Amino acid sequence: MKLGVYNAILHDRTLPEAIEVVAGLGLTGIEINTGGFLPAAHVPAFDDILAGDAARDDFLGVFEGTGVEIAGLNCNGNPLHPTAAIGDRHAEDVRRAIRLAARLGQTRVVTMSGLPGGEPGATRVNWVVNAWNSAALDVLDYQWDIAARFWREMDRFAADHGVKVALELHPQNLVFNSADVHKLIELTGATHLGVEMDASHLFWQQMDPVAVTRHLGELIFHAAAKDVRINREHAELYGVLDNRFRRLSPDEKRTNLGGDEWANEWPKDSAWDFVALGRGHDVAYWTEFLRALHEVDPGMLVNIEHEDVSLGPVEGLAEAAAVLRQADAALAASLAAND
Repeated sequence: MKLGVYNAILHDRTLPEAIEVVAGLGLTGIEINTGGFLPAAHVPAFDDILAGDAARDDFLGVFEGTGVEIAGLNCNGNPLHPTAAIGDRHAEDVRRAIRLAARLGQTRVVTMSGLPGGEPGATRVNWVVNAWNSAALDVLDYQWDIAARFWREMDRFAADHGVKVALELHPQNLVFNSADVHKLIELTGATHLGVEMDASHLFWQQMDPVAVTRHLGELIFHAAAKDVRINREHAELYGVLDNRFRRLSPDEKRTNLGGDEWANEWPKDSAWDFVALGRGHDVAYWTEFLRALHEVDPGMLVNIEHEDVSLGPVEGLAEAAAVLRQADAALAASLAAND
């Protein structure tokens, strides 16, 4: 498999420094953020690359001789947000990422399906978690109409550029499980729209990423290696939909998500946490995860996303990379034994 790192955790370094970290981990790819919730920190010449070959060639030249290649682009955000300062900007970021991918010889852009408001005139998103009442289904009908129109157009834009868009199945988005994926493809007739198989968000929803991978099959275009640990003693009290987040004040370090929206502080005694690979599921599990991806595409890009706050950036990547490389070696050995 082709193993790499999603670069967001390395935004405090220059691109050459980030590439050096990835190479030192024994990995061969780096997935580059290009907008959305996070800035395109490692693509300072973004506009120049879109406009001219010299800037593009200079950018690609940074990778020459490093043993590390670009392993897809990432533009996670909310392109369906009802507030234009967020939704319109994130939608344009996705288009720009698709154009950039085509310029760089890349065929994968990762993003999220997005989430609209619940009715005309809304300024805040509305995530329907459990549509047991008729009003909730009215909200979903309204949201799916918006999503279908947007993604129908975006699918054609991606096809025109020879790029496939991989949606992360992230809760607080309209598309966050297998049924939603099938519905979106059916409503749009999409040919260049599929899934980034990020196991982490499936774990805490009590879904099985291996089973989902085999179920979705060729609709999976890209993958993220990211683990979750369920903290049973807290999950038994608060459930996995625990909402005990704390609002951070302007004088605290916080991440802007667009407009006047900010990431909140995670609950202290959380029901679940993002953890480095191996801290939630062992090497044997990740071997089977890679096996399922290999069945879909032996050349699948699988990139580590590090969000374990108990570990530093390089420390966490090193721990995750060791587990992922062990899983890849175990997969390779088992495939060879069956030849």
